Amino acid sequence: MEAHGHSHDHSPGHHHHGSAGKSLYRALWLTLAFAGVEAVGGLWSGSLALIGDAGHMFSDSFALGLAAFAAWLSHKPPSARHTYGLVRAEVIAAFFNGLLMVALIVAITVEAVQRLLHPQPVAGGAVMGIAFIGLLVNVLVAFILGGGEHNLNTRAALLHVIGDLLGSVAALVSGAVIYFTGWTPVDPLLSLGLAGLILYSTVHLLREALHILMEGVPSGLDVERVGRRLATLPGVRSVHDLHIWRVSGGTVALSAHLVLDNLDRWPAVLHESRRLLHDDFDIEHVTLQPEVLLEREGGAPIPIHPI
Repeated sequence: MEAHGHSHDHSPGHHHHGSAGKSLYRALWLTLAFAGVEAVGGLWSGSLALIGDAGHMFSDSFALGLAAFAAWLSHKPPSARHTYGLVRAEVIAAFFNGLLMVALIVAITVEAVQRLLHPQPVAGGAVMGIAFIGLLVNVLVAFILGGGEHNLNTRAALLHVIGDLLGSVAALVSGAVIYFTGWTPVDPLLSLGLAGLILYSTVHLLREALHILMEGVPSGLDVERVGRRLATLPGVRSVHDLHIWRVSGGTVALSAHLVLDNLDRWPAVLHESRRLLHDDFDIEHVTLQPEVLLEREGGAPIPIHPI
């Protein structure tokens, strides 16, 4: 499509979210069901690790529901109001889920410190039993999500599940230590270690989601290198106003002005530019504007934008 000197290559920017949506819904109901079991078990046994794991699973249920809803929204077709569609719903959901994880980490950390200062009795045997079942459930949920579509949205949901899986391991270990030794500080100490481990992955996820929302250059792409490669094409004198950003987790877009020796070469330049960007940089959503240079008196060139 050409209009006002722009040439657009609109490749499909929407991925089919059927597999992702089904995986997210199956994981949601499985996680929600066992979250209730762990919550009751944690309150009865007095285990912070088990209560924290149940809290993670409840948050996972919300996270998985939000991720599934975002996957559904992102599949909506473009409209006059949202010309890219709603593909960024998944990025927004991932960012929100990351913030939710940070809030849970803070809550668990505060409670763990309180438990260290004021130890409470823990039923180690019950903790081991429930945590073992929770571990199996979390492994199954992680397997379900791992078999679906991989994007920032499902990665954020999977991060919650991995956090729960590690929480189940922590609860299982703390239950065993308390059962055989009676040393209760292991429960909050493991919770603190788990919180630090999950925080690292959460911060990485938040940075990536925020980078996409701020339309930063996707990781692995060098704007200067892309510009230099375009400028080497026959008939292209220079490239300017080059922008590269990620529309959603899997769609990269580019716009640029190409200064040409002769506008007659534009169809060939456009074809080669698209091929280059697709083959070498995996960029398919491309908007390019041709420009030609005319000589003004005194020899200084002036750019002319074709209409």
